[in-house]
Amino acid sequence: MTIAKTWQYRGRDVGGKAVKGRIDAPSQGAAISRMREMGITPVSVDEKSAGTGLQRDIELPFGKGVALKDLAIMSRQMSTMTSAGLSLLRALKILAEQTENKTLRKLLDEVRSDVETGGSLSGSFAKHGEVFPPLMVQLIAAGETGGFLDDALNSVATSFEKEVKLRNTVKSAMAYPMVVVGMALLAVVGMLWFIVPIFEKMFSDMGGELPLPTQMLVVISGNMVWLGPLLIIASIAFSIWWGKHKHDHAVRAAVDPVLLKLPVFGVLMQKIALARFTRNFAALLGAGVPIVLALRVVGEISGNAVIRQASDRIAEAVREGRAVADQLAQEPVFPPMVVQMITVGEDAGSMEMMLAKIADAYDDEVEATTSQMTSIIEPILIAGVGTLIGAMIVALYMPIFTIFEQI
Repeated sequence: MTIAKTWQYRGRDVGGKAVKGRIDAPSQGAAISRMREMGITPVSVDEKSAGTGLQRDIELPFGKGVALKDLAIMSRQMSTMTSAGLSLLRALKILAEQTENKTLRKLLDEVRSDVETGGSLSGSFAKHGEVFPPLMVQLIAAGETGGFLDDALNSVATSFEKEVKLRNTVKSAMAYPMVVVGMALLAVVGMLWFIVPIFEKMFSDMGGELPLPTQMLVVISGNMVWLGPLLIIASIAFSIWWGKHKHDHAVRAAVDPVLLKLPVFGVLMQKIALARFTRNFAALLGAGVPIVLALRVVGEISGNAVIRQASDRIAEAVREGRAVADQLAQEPVFPPMVVQMITVGEDAGSMEMMLAKIADAYDDEVEATTSQMTSIIEPILIAGVGTLIGAMIVALYMPIFTIFEQI
């Protein structure tokens, strides 16, 4: 990967006035070329060494990623600029200057430098596969080959925007349950840590044998001194591990089949994965990407190992000359409705249109399902939290009830 460097320059503008400043570029030649595009005649261009103290840029170890929303905005802006007749280099320069994401800004500078030296846009994006997904690379490659780059960028932007909307819908639906569960856990930990010890001291002064539920509560409370920190450390360690390995094929292959079998959430996850699969499949076919390659790409970016494995098997069968719909019917993860609509689309030569309709239908179903889940989960959570807290309170007061009965 080419690393952008900072160059200090001195030169003269079109009016002959002396100017100086700094510019980011991967090489001195690229910096000079950029200066000339800015209308500056170079006098000297020297690499700026990293400063110390207050002169050094402060970079935090977090927040360096590029969100899908950033890519959606970038693709939409690039599509608009290329459709308006701006050159690709000019569009990339404007995007690099306007984006607020430092990581994306550096990558766009590197992509622009690569394109400036004769590389293709798709090839430049492919060098940064950790940021630019395969869908984006393949659509842009098809657009460059077919001469419809602005339409390809528009397809990328539309696909990313719908994906962002889909994710936001799910996050909004899950926000309330997560908050309720978090508050319930805090309440339980607070009772075990502060309230139960007070009752325990009172019980020891009273004497007698405690009921079994109360004994269990006292034992758990007594172990909170080491159990609480252990759970916190384990949670943090698991969160770090999950953040690094959640996209690994081995992890997804073990987790995704289990998630799809969950009572309520499994159906939702299947619909989300199918919406993503059909939408991206339609976009790739519409851009002219070969069907076998399209199947492998959409399987990789579906976000679900079950669909990825099924997509690979379908791609291999299609490569051998079999029909897509026939192979879809053999994969349980694809419902009959999807198979039937793709069969009709394949027979009528309008598979792209059918896939887009399936994606829209699943988008609507995901939105409806998440709304239903919120209305169903809300009373269940309230009842569950109330039952848990109530059971703890009853366990605490059972010895007192026993004393009253003896009196």
